[in-house]
Amino acid sequence: MILEKGMITNLQRLSLHDGNGIRTVIFLKGCNMRCLWCHNPETFSQKVQIERIDQKCISCGACVEVCGSGALSMYNGKVHYNAKSCTQNGDCIPVCYSGAMHQVGEMHTSESLYKAIEKDVPFFKFSDGGVTFSGGEPLLQHQFLMEVIQYFKSKDLNIAVESNFNVSWNIISKFLPYVDHWLVDLKFINAEKHKKWTFTDNQKVLSNITLLDNQKVSYELRTPLIPTANNIKEELVAINDFVNQLSNCKQFKLNPYHKLGEQKYKNLGLEYNLAHINEMSHSEFQYWSSLIKK
Repeated sequence: MILEKGMITNLQRLSLHDGNGIRTVIFLKGCNMRCLWCHNPETFSQKVQIERIDQKCISCGACVEVCGSGALSMYNGKVHYNAKSCTQNGDCIPVCYSGAMHQVGEMHTSESLYKAIEKDVPFFKFSDGGVTFSGGEPLLQHQFLMEVIQYFKSKDLNIAVESNFNVSWNIISKFLPYVDHWLVDLKFINAEKHKKWTFTDNQKVLSNITLLDNQKVSYELRTPLIPTANNIKEELVAINDFVNQLSNCKQFKLNPYHKLGEQKYKNLGLEYNLAHINEMSHSEFQYWSSLIKK
């Protein structure tokens, strides 16, 4: 019986970097961290949002005519959007024929999600792939996620979950029988730096990783390498030491910082606070990676 509904932002098909084989990544909306480098700001809020894609606007003004909040206005022949004034009622979306005004977030059930990914199943079977749930933080919608995963497992699908692990262990432990592989973010060991760059503590994160390691399940750790944040020798050595004291970590990856999500912040009317930080070169990334020994 289908009871739960959850908020989804996107499906990413044919992924090769989020678990074994060919996978479809399902992004759940809502996150309990605010990592300054995050490239998925549309997953911060668990509510439906409106984004404006300037490049698609043809300045017809139809959205301005139906906007009741004053968030949309016409000036010098161009439409301007003030996200702070937007009431998010979505009246502008159906009249925007170019798709410049776009809804972010859609409610799904386990059944509707399966229908959305059903055409990908042959790729999963061919490549030993499956479905990866990401976000945001997917475990924030744990009741919905549990129903979806159990439904997908009944269809014999391989399940992976990507999580920041900043949730109760009681929640995580309930998923252990159903999740084939975990992808866990390990951003910092230093508590002050973690607080500064993610606006949350990391005590629960580190504790949960240790508890997961004791369960002898399949998991990997991932660290985003952020210039001026954790590309510091002392921090990477601390991360390396933490990883090396674990017994069952299948893989540890450093992922280089990128700015692919910068435009998303603009579309949502948000400020991207790391615009001044450049992506590191391949040689720089190789140097910092050399400090990791596992």
